[in-house]
Amino acid sequence: MLRSNSLRTLLSLLLLPPTAAIAQSQSPSTPDAPPQTSVTQNTPLSPALPTLFIVGDSTARNQADLGWGDHFAHYFDTTRINIANRAHAGRSSRTFINEGSWDRVLAEVKPGDFVLLQMGHNDDGDLGGAKPRGSIKGLGDESQDVTLPDGHHETVHTYGWYMRKYIADARARHATPILLSLTIRNIWKEGHIERDMGYDANIRQLAQDQHVPFVDMATIEADCLEALGPEKTAALFPIDHTHTSPEGAELNAQAVVSALKNAHFPLAAYLKPAE
Repeated sequence: MLRSNSLRTLLSLLLLPPTAAIAQSQSPSTPDAPPQTSVTQNTPLSPALPTLFIVGDSTARNQADLGWGDHFAHYFDTTRINIANRAHAGRSSRTFINEGSWDRVLAEVKPGDFVLLQMGHNDDGDLGGAKPRGSIKGLGDESQDVTLPDGHHETVHTYGWYMRKYIADARARHATPILLSLTIRNIWKEGHIERDMGYDANIRQLAQDQHVPFVDMATIEADCLEALGPEKTAALFPIDHTHTSPEGAELNAQAVVSALKNAHFPLAAYLKPAE
């Protein structure tokens, strides 16, 4: 069933009308997420089941159906596992923690749960200034004190520092953290789509250093988009080079599922059986 669904989606995308809105000329900076006026609401979780939590940004949870996390649950046997999309648009590894979103997730996490971590799209932002959400690049323990727009001071850490905190906090609750590569942006150069916006090596190194499973959905997504070509791919990114249409979000959800299966990770046991 999973394989046939993926094939049907790819075939339907190949039939999309071509468009001239190819993202080669767009800026590689991360755009703001669309206004969050119709975000899918959280549903109650069965306490008798393990839960897979999705922690990320607007690529995973956006306006209803625009984030891949909204397309994820139907691949799983939800009589055996809860799927909880707790991603928050516009957040970085730093601001998801500092604004309280991570504490709210931790309040729900119980032993035996899984936490799928996908952060990075917003980490290249400013450390201070009018929109302070960036983290210091790298995996070290460097820090920098900044003054926020409201006058408060904050010590900003590296991307690796924040990601290690997610991993340690999840493990402290006897849950399993999983690192996920970032979704692909619609940026092309010399006939090839961008496959790394600068965080892939960090995520892989973190997975190795912290002995955390690494799930590479980005390579699967990039391969599919290159098969479609720039014009067909542009139809899946109607807003900007980062945020997808519902069809693009479904494609990303399929890429995550395929990557879980390729990694032979135990979580794949909760997927609906192939037909």
